Amino acid sequence: MITKTMRTASTGLRLLAGALAFTLAATPVAQACTGITLTAQDGTVVRARTMEFNVNLESNVILVPRGYARTGSTPDGKAGLEWKAKYASVGTNPMGLPLIVDGLNEKGLSVGLFYFAQSAGYQPYTADDAARTIAPQELGSFMLDSFATVAEVKSAIPDVLVAPVIFEKFNMVLPVHYIVTDPTGASIVIEYVDGKLNIHDNGIGIITNNPPFDWHMTNLQNYVNLGLENAPPQKLGDVTIEGLGQGTGLLGLPGDFTSPSRFVRAAIFAHGIDPTTTSEHGVFQAFHILNNFDIPKGVAREDEKDKEGNIVSDYTQWTSANDLANKRFYFRTYENSDIRVVDLTKQELDASDIQTWSMGGFEVAHELGAPE
Repeated sequence: MITKTMRTASTGLRLLAGALAFTLAATPVAQACTGITLTAQDGTVVRARTMEFNVNLESNVILVPRGYARTGSTPDGKAGLEWKAKYASVGTNPMGLPLIVDGLNEKGLSVGLFYFAQSAGYQPYTADDAARTIAPQELGSFMLDSFATVAEVKSAIPDVLVAPVIFEKFNMVLPVHYIVTDPTGASIVIEYVDGKLNIHDNGIGIITNNPPFDWHMTNLQNYVNLGLENAPPQKLGDVTIEGLGQGTGLLGLPGDFTSPSRFVRAAIFAHGIDPTTTSEHGVFQAFHILNNFDIPKGVAREDEKDKEGNIVSDYTQWTSANDLANKRFYFRTYENSDIRVVDLTKQELDASDIQTWSMGGFEVAHELGAPE
């Protein structure tokens, strides 16, 4: 773990950050996203995830071309860090913005943003820091635009200040943390807690939400009794007690939608499946695993309704998979379970502006013809 403490902010800015964090309870939340990583027998890597949110993110798939110019945001409205995209990237955006919340670049570096409510605490900011400052929602795109490997990210991110900047679409500071993976299988989780940067090596390739990553890794020790093989019969005196059917080795596996429970399930499923042979095989294995984390509308809800009187609840808006070897971004949506793909290598990487593919549309049942 790498930790870097940035300079101390004024009391006023600390109070502002605290006040913004306090408002999160009444704002849009996404507390149930699940991310996994699979490495095939040929060494290729697939990183996949679900995206849960309680309001429509209006996501599309976008391609950010080389040379795309950006300016980071700051808490006081000054111009932040300025950069141009060194590498083209493809992935999903939120609310029509030119930002990627999950995707990969032409070098195969992949980044995903995950909700991190209750724990996220960004770095202290002063006006003198503006030229190296960006908002939490901009960090993922900055990494995809700028770096080819996890090692490069590790080296550069401590020099960037991620400040509590309001995300205007939701009128809140987005509490997020990040998973970064490259084609070698190297993976890290980046978190900002109590104003400090923490970079965790992620040898297990799993990420969910709050608490911090190191807590989840410790919590796995509570499940050392679980196994993939069925439990053997047990003798109680003269009575033999046998398990009821398949899966007895996983009795006690947590099945709810909380972040700790999903982390445990994801770790066991991702590392318990039959080995994948290639990245293409891994993509479809990943979608099968993530079926287990699909949340229908209404079953994970807050005790509130929107202005139309509808129940507010997290649901799986889309599921994606990044093929880091072939630079292909796969996705399906709540309305359409057909898997669609954008191949970054077949696109114009030096396009003059951002390119967009709609994620909209509804599933169609295909009627079969006469039997053979």
